[in-house]
Amino acid sequence: MPFKKIKESFGKFFKKEEEPEYIEIDLGQEIKKNKVIVRPFILRKFEDVNEILDALREGYTIAVIDISPIKKRDMIELKRVIAKIKKTADALEGEVAGFGESVIIVTPSFAEIYKPKKQVKKEETEI
Repeated sequence: MPFKKIKESFGKFFKKEEEPEYIEIDLGQEIKKNKVIVRPFILRKFEDVNEILDALREGYTIAVIDISPIKKRDMIELKRVIAKIKKTADALEGEVAGFGESVIIVTPSFAEIYKPKKQVKKEETEI
């Protein structure tokens, strides 16, 4: 006890500033975008798919892909590109859909592509 009183009396002369209870640390993290970007792409060759996949991996891009140039040139290469896009979309829990014969839409996990159900004709069900 006497040591505590001596410490307090000397503490008045050599008073320290109180240290803050918390420390702020700036990790230099970038602020992520919250807006969704609808971005058009044109597939001319197989290497163009890398730019599309990078944009999809960011998570805020809906890709509208024109496949007509690569479709005219090489169907096998087109199938490889589409397989790669589907694989990435599945990994990101996104969706892929074709619109017409030359456009593909790829969405991230939070977006859904409307796909109408095929209607069965009454005549076919009666047979």
